[in-house]
Amino acid sequence: MFQSFESHSNPPQHVPRLAALRAELAARGLDGFIVPRTDAHQSEYVSAHDARLGWLTGFTGSAGFAIVTPEKAGVFIDGRYRVQVKSEIDLAHFTPVHWPEIKAAQWLREALPEGGRIGYDPWLQSRREIREIEKGLAGSGIALHPLETNPLDAIWKDQPAPPVGVVRLWPDDIAGETAAAKRERISAHLREVKAQAAVLTLPDSISWLLNVRGADVPKNPVVLSFAIIEDDGHVAVFTDPAKFPSEIRAALGNEVTVLPLVSLTPALTNIGGPVIVDPGTAPDQVFRLIESMGTDILEAADPVILPKACKNDAEIAGMRAAHLRDGAAVAELLCWLDGRAATLDSDPLTEIDVCRKLEELRMPRGIIDISFDTILGSGPNGAINHYHVSEDSNRRILPGEVVLIDSGGQYNDGTTDITRTLPMGDFDPAIRRPYTRVLQGMIAISRARFPRGLAGAHIDALARAPLWAEGMDYDHGTGHGVGAGLSVHEGPVRISRVSDIPLRPGMILSNEPGYYREGEYGIRIENLIVVEPAESPDGRDMLGFETLTFCPIDRRMIDVALMSPAEIDWLDAYHAQVRKLIGPLVAPEVLGWLEAATQPLARA
Repeated sequence: MFQSFESHSNPPQHVPRLAALRAELAARGLDGFIVPRTDAHQSEYVSAHDARLGWLTGFTGSAGFAIVTPEKAGVFIDGRYRVQVKSEIDLAHFTPVHWPEIKAAQWLREALPEGGRIGYDPWLQSRREIREIEKGLAGSGIALHPLETNPLDAIWKDQPAPPVGVVRLWPDDIAGETAAAKRERISAHLREVKAQAAVLTLPDSISWLLNVRGADVPKNPVVLSFAIIEDDGHVAVFTDPAKFPSEIRAALGNEVTVLPLVSLTPALTNIGGPVIVDPGTAPDQVFRLIESMGTDILEAADPVILPKACKNDAEIAGMRAAHLRDGAAVAELLCWLDGRAATLDSDPLTEIDVCRKLEELRMPRGIIDISFDTILGSGPNGAINHYHVSEDSNRRILPGEVVLIDSGGQYNDGTTDITRTLPMGDFDPAIRRPYTRVLQGMIAISRARFPRGLAGAHIDALARAPLWAEGMDYDHGTGHGVGAGLSVHEGPVRISRVSDIPLRPGMILSNEPGYYREGEYGIRIENLIVVEPAESPDGRDMLGFETLTFCPIDRRMIDVALMSPAEIDWLDAYHAQVRKLIGPLVAPEVLGWLEAATQPLARA
């Protein structure tokens, strides 16, 4: 079983843990401490060893942080988690804080009006984060203090050990480029900008560079590690050497050295400059160690992150193949759910039942792991953007409810992410309007054609415009980058109001507008898309999107009268492709359902 459904209720130990942390801070002469959600690699998914925020507060979301002072404990969450957090933390002792509307510095100024000493773990905060907080605290009398040891770790007596997942090779034919060629490409960039080396701190960057995959954290097949790549192409990897068996080291060759993590500090204090370090992703401590020796730092983006985001032909081919198998599995699930809708009263079905059925259907298609915990929200749970079903929250699916299913898989040739929303039998017809507006936004992105040089921020409004016309919106980005056999949420590209990274051919993104009515239902429709060159009658350099995901989009909740002929044409053509591409892959008993589910819309 890939997904766990353990209890996420608020156990009584969170309150004594908070008290213990405050006592530890007082003993160190501190007036507060910042507890991030992430680890030293800015990971979205963290190992049990690094799950400090969840251990302290009970919050299980994938983004956020806490700040603890003697009198207050704020849990900072963005729009995705503002419903979820209320059910996971003890509201008598922890206070949800709407972030990024309320910044850490602003909250600290109010919490400590007389000033104070705020500790932070410099391995867990990026240099950019620390700078932003310090800027916001200027003149307040509040000072940030990097700590040599983490006070939360000091009170976490049964903290799990760091993971030691064994590394496997990612085949060159699927990668489309050898590790040696990638190293040369990155080292050539270093020589071009006159840098002697670059410090890599993102595990997916290191895994992509070396054509390896790891097993340190669930869902994301990356190797938790740091690395230094030099201008001659040599790479030193800093991690537990037990992760790299002898056959893997032999395959990597003599230009890749694996060293224990304790070797990282002396390596950083002896590195030659200028050295590239990314202030947005690298720990503050990496900067501090290099700066301690007066070495020149060239602040720039991780030099691997953009090449990794622009997939080559082989990577895109692998993603296409993975999506066809995955789409067939999801189609079989939708067929099964339709069959169950009529018997929900006599044959109960829960959210966890559906999650397990989906994993069962994906298993024969070569899934290695799920790419994130399945978001299976029925009725009011669907309104929680990143809802994670647990034994506590699991609910029976009722007739007439809307069910939102957001899921994905890690395969041996790619990574998938798909969302479908469907009704369980007869439903409130008022849902048709927001559902159709969400669908129109998804289609608008799918059909978009735009000049090269535009970023995600420029096209995000295309997905929102149909909802805006109704006075509606959603509190998450329209799309995130997706790795090829790597992290399902991959930087730096996004489709969102704040993304200024120009879109380039080969970038793979999600396309997932939504609408959520708290306490009632959630709607989201998601396909993955890849940026590709587009034709222009004027010869302009234009880009567009190729759709990678093929699975029926529920037609029953569409208000066809709201759709334009061009939108209907797109959906009909898409469903024709679905029949053609995944029809041969679904079970024979599903084929009739698939044919019916992908028929052209009856035009108003």
